[in-house]
Amino acid sequence: MSEPGSSETGPTVHLGVPVVRPAEPRDVPRIAATLTVSLAESRWVRWALPVDGRTQRLTRLAELDAHRAVATGTAWVSEDVEAVASWEAPEGAAAPLPRDVRTALEREVPRLHADRADAVARTDAALAAALPDGPHWRLRALATRPRSRRRGLGGAVLAPVLDRCDADGVPAALVAPAWAVVRWARALGFEVTAATRSADGQLPLWVAVRPPGVPMPEL
Repeated sequence: MSEPGSSETGPTVHLGVPVVRPAEPRDVPRIAATLTVSLAESRWVRWALPVDGRTQRLTRLAELDAHRAVATGTAWVSEDVEAVASWEAPEGAAAPLPRDVRTALEREVPRLHADRADAVARTDAALAAALPDGPHWRLRALATRPRSRRRGLGGAVLAPVLDRCDADGVPAALVAPAWAVVRWARALGFEVTAATRSADGQLPLWVAVRPPGVPMPEL
């Protein structure tokens, strides 16, 4: 695994049957496709993106997040990119975000959310107060293509960062828009620390945190 702040990718990680590796620039189109296929009907997507051009908007958001995560070394994928996890790292724990990627995010993300942009921004601001105060890794996106589910890929692509959290003594956190996600995350050691709703009251949300040192289940 790369040292904190390095943009170099680490070695392939073998976790039982699944093979997991850091995402690379060549993976960006497949990451975006996996996120689009997996999340198109999710509650968050239906809440955060307008109906008009929703799939195209989601794909572009996924591309932007993939560029962000690859550039900062905070995305892990299965060998065939059937599963992906992208994270937001604590300060100093990942490579800095390149200026061109930051500019693209600032310019395009509000446009993609369109009339939902204000509700999304206000919700993100409120959620920030519910996340751990100190350094932590926040899960930004997790997806497995439907045809590859129930093979342990979701837990496998999370494992490298959860292992790092254990080694560094910092928690991991996520925000779930569905209780089914919470149930799944609890099997990995996450526990709900806050139950809330989006700023407009339309979307239920659960903040879940995994303390360092929680044993990972067998994959």
